[in-house]
Amino acid sequence: MKTKQENIFSSKTLSYFLQLAETMSYTQAAQILGITQPALTQQIKKLERTVGAPLFYSVGKKLHLSDAGYTMLDATHQIYETLNRAADEIQQSTSAVQGDISVGILASVEDHVFTQFAIEYYRQHSDVKIIYHMLTRKEIWELLESNNIDLAVMYLPDDSIKNWKPYESKKIIEENLIFLHSETEFSKKRRIKLRDTLNRDWVTYPPKYYLNSTLLETYKNALVDKPHSVAHFATPEQIFDFAQATGVNTALPTSFVISHQNENEKKLSEAHFDPEIAFDLAFVFRKDKDQIPRIASFLASFDVFLGEKDYISRLTEISNQG
Repeated sequence: MKTKQENIFSSKTLSYFLQLAETMSYTQAAQILGITQPALTQQIKKLERTVGAPLFYSVGKKLHLSDAGYTMLDATHQIYETLNRAADEIQQSTSAVQGDISVGILASVEDHVFTQFAIEYYRQHSDVKIIYHMLTRKEIWELLESNNIDLAVMYLPDDSIKNWKPYESKKIIEENLIFLHSETEFSKKRRIKLRDTLNRDWVTYPPKYYLNSTLLETYKNALVDKPHSVAHFATPEQIFDFAQATGVNTALPTSFVISHQNENEKKLSEAHFDPEIAFDLAFVFRKDKDQIPRIASFLASFDVFLGEKDYISRLTEISNQG
């Protein structure tokens, strides 16, 4: 029979507290958790009675953590960190050829090469199940923190995460944004000034997506007006199709341009930005996660796969054309 203390400090109750501490909104936290606001309020009040102090206080309509709340938040993070570390240590002793590997891929990443790798890896390691999730940056960091994904595939550097202490990264490739357009005046240009890309409307990633933020920051730093976007899409395929159909400008990663060169039916012209807009595509994971045998095997096999497919050299070749 469970005691009252065990019920109050259940993982569910602590997850409710963490979600409220993150959003600082009972309404928003309840929506994310999929429960009613009164149910969330009741759980928080039970937790406060157990610790003997209020964990939150309000100033007007704004919610804040109390001193006790900050103590509880730090303790809860330590609890999850201890559990995650224990899970990783247990998994480090498991077989390299059995189990699941959960990978969160940023939705804006060109995922063709990862799909092809999964096919090849299955042929050699049929007892390992690869699970791919297409996610937003926020979802990726939340799932990494909770240890619900083993690896993330995302763009770096990423300033949206302030605490890198629990994480490591492994560079996959260096990327550049490639300017795609149907303007005959620039069709033979290998490099193009930022101001010359504003001759027509654009299609881009959504405003808060990494590549859109990176693009706009480059224009801002160069003291150039930002592109006028008439449409936003989450995936590179959607952006590419829209640009082909409408003739508007866009910018997509080198990896996408390589993977879809044969699909450029209307022959959108390609050019490098001047200055270049560069960033890394990388695996991100919790520290020591790469010591788990099946994760280590996955990462090593991916390196071999890229080499066998001549992917890196093709990427370097198109990058050097700029």
